[in-house]
Amino acid sequence: MRIVGGKFKGRDLTSPNDFRVRPTAEGVRSWLLDQLASDVKGARVLDLFAGTGALGLEAMSRGARSADFVETRPSSLHALKANIALLRMLKQTRVFKRDALPFAGALGPDSYDIVFVDPPYGSKMLDRVIDSWREKKFSRILAVEHAKTHELPKGKVKQTFDDTSVTIYSL
Repeated sequence: MRIVGGKFKGRDLTSPNDFRVRPTAEGVRSWLLDQLASDVKGARVLDLFAGTGALGLEAMSRGARSADFVETRPSSLHALKANIALLRMLKQTRVFKRDALPFAGALGPDSYDIVFVDPPYGSKMLDRVIDSWREKKFSRILAVEHAKTHELPKGKVKQTFDDTSVTIYSL
């Protein structure tokens, strides 16, 4: 797994040896960040269910001002912190060892510019984050990765890659 665009293009990222971790595929990340290119520059980014941090770090590589990461799994936290250190992004990032749902639920309006959400496929956690976003408007853009079979409210843009879909919501 590697960064696919921006100043860190081609840099390898660490991923835990844990079958429950499903890093966002390079092609999916590339498409998503290309869609958000004009919004990423200077953005405050949140990566919920961060895993390795690939989405947030890709945004940083493409000009985001800062990125916060929310993750609870120890193996993922270890890989995430290693990836942040590898890219020398310690000063522009924060890592929260917290459950993503209460974290998102506690956000106020306009807390971030872009929020990436990639929970375990098949869980209802994604629906709860979307409901929270619709209620609180905690970011201008909400970009969600999900199983293509997961029915969600219609977004601004939706793209499917094999078994994965990405839906982008915006204010």
